[in-house]
Order: sequence, then C-alpha cells, then structure tokens
Amino acid sequence: MVAEVSSGTKLTTRDRAAAILVVVFAQQIEDVVSLTWDHVEVKPTKVAIALGKTVIEIPPPLDEPFLLLAAAAASNTAAQPNSNWVFPGYGPGRHIRAASLRERLHRLFSPRAARLGTLHELAKLAPIAIIADALGYSTKTIERHARGAATTYAEYVATRRGNPGSPTSGTTNS
Repeated sequence: MVAEVSSGTKLTTRDRAAAILVVVFAQQIEDVVSLTWDHVEVKPTKVAIALGKTVIEIPPPLDEPFLLLAAAAASNTAAQPNSNWVFPGYGPGRHIRAASLRERLHRLFSPRAARLGTLHELAKLAPIAIIADALGYSTKTIERHARGAATTYAEYVATRRGNPGSPTSGTTNS
C-alpha cells in the first residue's frame, strides 16, 4: 500500500500526498484537509511536516508529492489566488471537503481502515506519549490502540501455543 501511494499512478499528486498522511502517519481526513503550508517545510533536500507537537521529516520517496505540490503552489488557480491550503478546495479561500477527499482515496483503499491499521501498528513500536505528540493524537487514543495491539498479539501467541483457555483468548478452562 505504501509503495502504491508514494509512487503509484492511480492517484493524483495531491491525493498521493493526502494518502501518505493517512497510510503512513495515521492522520484523519479532517486533519489532512485543514493543513496549510505553514505546517509543511519544503526545501530541495528536505520535507518536514508538523502533525502534532513534533516536526516529522518525510523521507524520499514519500516526500515527492509534497515537493511537486510546493512547486505548483506558486501557480494557484483563479479560485485560489493566494491559497495557503495544502489541499485547496474548489470554492475561494476554502480547503477541499473531507468527504470529497475521502471518496477519492476510497477508490484505492479505505482511509479509515488504513488509518486505524497504522495506529495499531505504531502503538506497538514506540511509547504512547511520543506517538501521541508526534501525530497530534491524545494519549488516551493511542493507549486504546496499544491495548488493542497487545490483546491481538496475546491472542495470537495463545493460539499458537495451543492454549485457547488463556485469559487473553476470552474463554476459560473448566
């Protein structure tokens, strides 16, 4: 999925950038559409984005759509002559509607399922507070995903060990 959204041809450059934010950084569509260029730092060799309290550098090839969008931002449309939106809409001064972006991304993947899957995986890899700060989530939200990830893993281990009566499997031995 990451390869398709970073370099695939099924999405526009703008949709690829949005998809990367959802698939890799677990961002909600409503937060993606409200991003401005004040949140994104684009230099010839570096793209960084502030999603939460932390600025995250986006490595190549994931940075490509942002580099292309930044270059194109200088040539705004008549409806958006001086737009600061990363994802401008069709009406003057507005960002794209979340429902419109969600529908466009849904042609390739389910944005909600991708975001939740990413949160689930990230919750296994780093401390809750760091993930929450970096991605702009509450610690309670990330903690909920961490518990879900631990439960899933514990159930998997219990099943592999042939111990379906373990406390994590939801059944008891009689």
